[in-house]
Amino acid sequence: MIARLLAALTISLAMVIPAAASDQRDPGDVLGTWTFQTKPYRDGACIMTGTMHLRDHPDAGLYACELTAVEVCSMWGRSVVLQRCEARRFGDQVSVRSEISQFLEKKAEGLLYVPDNFTLTIQDESRMWGALVSAATAPVEFRRAEEGIS
Repeated sequence: MIARLLAALTISLAMVIPAAASDQRDPGDVLGTWTFQTKPYRDGACIMTGTMHLRDHPDAGLYACELTAVEVCSMWGRSVVLQRCEARRFGDQVSVRSEISQFLEKKAEGLLYVPDNFTLTIQDESRMWGALVSAATAPVEFRRAEEGIS
């Protein structure tokens, strides 16, 4: 009798523990705010920094996002560009596709600015790395933003 009771209790616990564990946050979860910085590109004349905010999307593996890119190039100045984007996750890979919403600050007149896309690999909950894929390409690192209390 006691053996059957212990067996039933063990089976019940085995069913509850995985369910509780699945409620934990996925360590590779990409939701939230990220900061990013490229390595220098265009022969060292340009660098890009910025922020990206990823939000839930109703479709599995898809995220709605917004990014602000700050590109500084020694030959034509600085651009600050607000972009809407969609990010798609495939395992530990994230693909970000953007479209320009607004120029907050524009470099020299007549120069074309192309939306900033990224291909990324999730390292852990605080870091992604990969490449800027736009008018130029460059290695990039994304770090989870430290969101303090204001």
